[in-house]
Amino acid sequence: MAIRKSLLGVASSLVELGRTRFELLTLEARVEQGRLLRLLGLSFAALLFLTLAVLVFSILVAVYFWPTDSRYMALGALAGGYAVLGVILLAVVWRHLVHGPAPFAATLEELGRDVQLLDRVRAAAQAEEAAEEAAAHARAARRERF
Repeated sequence: MAIRKSLLGVASSLVELGRTRFELLTLEARVEQGRLLRLLGLSFAALLFLTLAVLVFSILVAVYFWPTDSRYMALGALAGGYAVLGVILLAVVWRHLVHGPAPFAATLEELGRDVQLLDRVRAAAQAEEAAEEAAAHARAARRERF
């Protein structure tokens, strides 16, 4: 009877622990979703206006150098500059993707703590069982002597 009550208590604690961790995961997912949508919106707007600026700048340079013999050199320099800038920006994005913060880090940290706690509880239970077995063997050995 005591074992069943103890097991029900442990099961109830584990369910409550899982529920709490799932709530934390849900909260982090909601925050991450809002952050991602805001970043995507701002990135799209920035990309749109930067594209327009680059287009107008390119037209300005092309119109300025068109009557000269250096028009192809100016257009080549623009294309080269845009390519270098694109590669640099791509490297920055890649670095942020590879070395950026892990999503749901708080949930993973809490789950790691839970695993450590359960390992300590299991080790304590095993030590208690071993102590009970040793006590039972000692009692049995005393009975055999008498």
